[in-house]
Amino acid sequence: MTTETLAAAKSNVEKRGFLDVDIDPTLDLFSEIKRLKKEKNAVLLAHYYQDADIQDVADYIGDSLGLAQQAEKTKADMIVFAGVHFMAETAKILNPKKKVVIPDLKAGCSLSDSCPPPLFKKFKEQHPDHVVVSYINCSAGIKALSDVIVTSSNAKVIVESFPKDQKIIFAPDKNLGAYINKVTGRDMLLWNGACMVHEIFSLELITKLKVRHPGAKVIAHPECEEPVLRIADYIGSTTGLLKYTQTDSSKEYIVVTETGILHQMEKASPDKKFIPAPPNNGCACNDCPHMKLNSLEKLYLCMEYETPEITMNEQLRLAARKPIERMLEISAKAGL
Repeated sequence: MTTETLAAAKSNVEKRGFLDVDIDPTLDLFSEIKRLKKEKNAVLLAHYYQDADIQDVADYIGDSLGLAQQAEKTKADMIVFAGVHFMAETAKILNPKKKVVIPDLKAGCSLSDSCPPPLFKKFKEQHPDHVVVSYINCSAGIKALSDVIVTSSNAKVIVESFPKDQKIIFAPDKNLGAYINKVTGRDMLLWNGACMVHEIFSLELITKLKVRHPGAKVIAHPECEEPVLRIADYIGSTTGLLKYTQTDSSKEYIVVTETGILHQMEKASPDKKFIPAPPNNGCACNDCPHMKLNSLEKLYLCMEYETPEITMNEQLRLAARKPIERMLEISAKAGL
């Protein structure tokens, strides 16, 4: 496709949207995506919560920390981010000269949405003696208001890097913040935000599931509510949960996080059984509706037409980059 043809096609797609673009049903999307990656010198980064097909075609699969680390060091000309909006934003913050595209621009995040920058700015101004530690699941606007960013993989280490008498605001996830308070003995001031996926797990249904599978261990992400974490045999980041199932001797696990991670768990340990924890909404599974907006078809189209593209105000990008760099520096020193 020539530059002129690509520009015209991109303009047409931006006006009409991908829903109006017909894809040849005989097209091998896996082969086409592989071809596009090579032709465009593109790297495909995917979160563990993406559909299995997207995970299988990705160059790198990881959690928020791993994806940020990969985005920082990539030599590709184009970063294709199969995840949600704040993740692609983070890639753009770290790579201002690279093109960053995402399969669906509407793939947002309930946790990020729970912390609007104008409201948080006023909250921060009410506590001038506090430093701001923000979970990476937030907008660029919140990152720009933060002193350091954390992920569930490194939050404990980073919080403990501050003197014990340093007052801290933790945003936006109150559940992760409460868990970090518990394991560090801190008393951070918590913003009242939460992830819709990790808040709908049913303690009652998990307990009943445990009765039916007495040998299964309950493993949970720290974004879950405290009563659920209380019954967990292991609490950790998405990558932490995956690694635990690979090294632990049990043969059954009740997995209390988004179901996308089960694909990697089953691939790594085919002899083990992984049971998605039931939520309280009557569904048999627990999927993030934002993550699942991405599809293999949208991924192909976004690579072909190089849109939707993530763009950002340079002043905002620079302000948001500083706390991310601090996170990466502390994580590297800690060997994370």
